[in-house]
Amino acid sequence: MSENKLICIVDDDASVRDSLSLVLGLKGYDCRTYESAESFLSSLPNRPACIILDLKMTGMSGLELQNRLLSQKVPVQIIFLTAFADVQVMREAFLGNAVDFLEKPFVLEQLLESINRSLHNLSATTETIQHNQKLSLLTPREKEVFDVLALGKSHREIGELLKISPRTVEVHKGRVLEKLGIKTLADILRIAIKT
Repeated sequence: MSENKLICIVDDDASVRDSLSLVLGLKGYDCRTYESAESFLSSLPNRPACIILDLKMTGMSGLELQNRLLSQKVPVQIIFLTAFADVQVMREAFLGNAVDFLEKPFVLEQLLESINRSLHNLSATTETIQHNQKLSLLTPREKEVFDVLALGKSHREIGELLKISPRTVEVHKGRVLEKLGIKTLADILRIAIKT
């Protein structure tokens, strides 16, 4: 099972949770169900997830859960389901980076498209998080060299800019490549663009 195929279904209606879990499980997704926002928060998944979230639940609402997850910087993508669509609420959900807002009853194909879009977004988010973790391993000087290499400067130009020799630039570049687990300047550019 792919690390990015986790689907969390948060809905206070057991029939919605069970039917979605069954259908999505048959499609190859790893599904976890939660009867409330509070139960989801008490057992947050340890990996990025797509959340299919009911808007109106007893206790904490779907929007309140979305705001809590945003403030905690939890890597999730949210698809809202509701029987009570309202433009103002939809606007608030999208301002909080919701992937989609589907009205019950919904068309399964539309939900699957939204899930695929959210999983694609999670892949990009996960890659950025991994790059940032690796970048945090660099010393301040190595980070400076990384930043200037990403601008396309030569070793000589970097040396002049940072007031170090081109040979020292080369040593720092070697450490940057090693710590980031990459091999080429193209890899440096790719990481710099994504972070």
